[in-house]
Amino acid sequence: MGAPTDSGVDTPIGIESSAVSAWLDENVPGAQGPYRFEVIAGGHSNLTFSVIGSDGRRMVLRRPPLSHGLASAHDMGREHRVISGLATSSLPVPTTLGMCDDESVNGAPFYVMSYVDGTVIRDEETARSALDSDGRSNASRSLIDNLAALHAIDPHDVGLEGLGRHDGYLARQLKRWYGQWNAQKTRDLPLVDEVHDALLADLPEQTSVSIVHGDYRLDNTMLAADGTVAAILDWEICTLGDPLADIGLLAVYWTGPNDEPSAWAAPATRVEGFWDRADLITRYGEVSGRDLSRLDVYVAFASWKLACILEGVYARYLGGALGSRDPAELEPFRQQVDAAAQRAADIMGAQ
Repeated sequence: MGAPTDSGVDTPIGIESSAVSAWLDENVPGAQGPYRFEVIAGGHSNLTFSVIGSDGRRMVLRRPPLSHGLASAHDMGREHRVISGLATSSLPVPTTLGMCDDESVNGAPFYVMSYVDGTVIRDEETARSALDSDGRSNASRSLIDNLAALHAIDPHDVGLEGLGRHDGYLARQLKRWYGQWNAQKTRDLPLVDEVHDALLADLPEQTSVSIVHGDYRLDNTMLAADGTVAAILDWEICTLGDPLADIGLLAVYWTGPNDEPSAWAAPATRVEGFWDRADLITRYGEVSGRDLSRLDVYVAFASWKLACILEGVYARYLGGALGSRDPAELEPFRQQVDAAAQRAADIMGAQ
């Protein structure tokens, strides 16, 4: 637990109550302390806190993970810049309220944005309780329509033309994640090397540049009561690149009621009412007008990338990130890596 706030409630670790409260009073118009801080989400990703003012107004504060001692203003500044830019479009994103890059205030940069009322669906129980069948269908449609809308935004129109390089996205991603694989792998897995080489030899030509979310999936959105997307969240790895990478990754994250399971556990979207993968892809093609004839390569890349990511998680856990654990307890991570690599190999082999 942290120190008590002026309201007598313990402050969560990661928030310096007095300094942050003073900053909010001075920099966020209409904010009224004392404030109550509560953890919304934490872990290896950026930390998210609810901030509740004395008048009941709710805001959201984002800061880097506690373990990242060298966190710079760039990461928080980048997220803040992306959301601020997209707020000028019709895309559903929170409204940014302030950015603090003075690390003396809270030990790391942070930004504050508006609170969006809604539900994040991460499991089957929430999918059933929060939405009826029509709501789950609406969520499927809204998720895809908003992804197509994101990809239709001209980065220049929202001040994000300098967010990243405009070309060679898949090639750069392939190089990056293969480097991560070789730095963190716990064993030789020839399939990963074989798929890397196959992808490198047959990368689709990037025909357009779009704002790419980088981790677009159902549980990175906030849903309204009718299932429509109220806000798209978690923009920390957003960049410019090939828009089809987002739909390829979503196809790996998503397992509909009638789909073969992917390597990523997705029990929430298996509930009746959610669309199947093919329906999502068809809708994206209709709304975006993009050529999806080579989407299978993007799905193979996303599966291969997932294998690399999960191997890194597995390696950290084997190294004690969760404390001392019996390796047998971590076997599901190893099996997910194998399954993701095999799925990628199956797709590339069917080319």
